[in-house]
Amino acid sequence: MTIRVVVVDDQALVRRGFAMVLGHQPDIEVVAEAGNGLEAVEATLEHRPDVVLMDIRMPEMDGLTATATILDQVDWPLRIIILTTFDPDEYVFRALQAGASGFVLKDIPPEDLAPAVRTVADGGALLDPTITRRLIGRFARTLAVDTDISRRLETLTDRERQVLTELARGAANTEISETLFIGTATVKTHVSAIFTKLGLRDRAQAVVFAYESGLVTPGDLDIGF
Repeated sequence: MTIRVVVVDDQALVRRGFAMVLGHQPDIEVVAEAGNGLEAVEATLEHRPDVVLMDIRMPEMDGLTATATILDQVDWPLRIIILTTFDPDEYVFRALQAGASGFVLKDIPPEDLAPAVRTVADGGALLDPTITRRLIGRFARTLAVDTDISRRLETLTDRERQVLTELARGAANTEISETLFIGTATVKTHVSAIFTKLGLRDRAQAVVFAYESGLVTPGDLDIGF
């Protein structure tokens, strides 16, 4: 199955570079490029890609607004990866809150770009392990626990809460299996149930939800994907 991708960046050289790297992959097709948020929305709705690589700082409409606008309108399982030049800031954190599936630094090694796209297209989260801790630590501390979100935790079983806590730690299914002494198939079942009950798109949203609901707090866990 071919993964359809839209690349969004206001710098043509950067945009073309990402498109060129991905275009050489036999299972990835770059269906469109966009230079600002408005073009990103138009290109996404027109071409219906599986993944969008989204720059944050752009003219006319920034990547945060574009991400929220797109995810509010799409009717298919779209994944958005945020592109950032430096250590992620509040805009990246807010993009994750809006539903982005993760982020990568723009200086990502070319050989790592396609695997990142495949990971997100397959429903995985993409949070760079070298900076995830700082991202959560810097901005999740400012979050007040949302009581409406917290109430949604009541729909989860005790085991599902344990699994969600492990997801917030960044654990893979095999690691959750070992920690909780349950089979990997059972872990997958619990993860699916968590996403369904809480209305979450993927693991990135699960991480944000775990903090917004107060299930975990910064400093509780050793985070890293």
